[in-house]
Amino acid sequence: MATVSLREAQATLPELVHRLAPGDKIVITENDQPIATLTPTPSVSNAQPRELGTMKGTVLYMAPDFDAPLEEFREYME
Repeated sequence: MATVSLREAQATLPELVHRLAPGDKIVITENDQPIATLTPTPSVSNAQPRELGTMKGTVLYMAPDFDAPLEEFREYME
């Protein structure tokens, strides 16, 4: 985990951002106190697209009154 001062981070932010690898962290300090952490975001291009319908058929039982108002909230709904 690298540490840079706020002044250095301001001067070299693009370089710091492009230097980050997955799992890296850069701690930005001011007066020798950590004030921020720079971390890369997960790559969207590496994520697999979601496939619709993959959970189809997994609900085995649903109570007939699952969408009925809760007894505790009945007075608020009248």
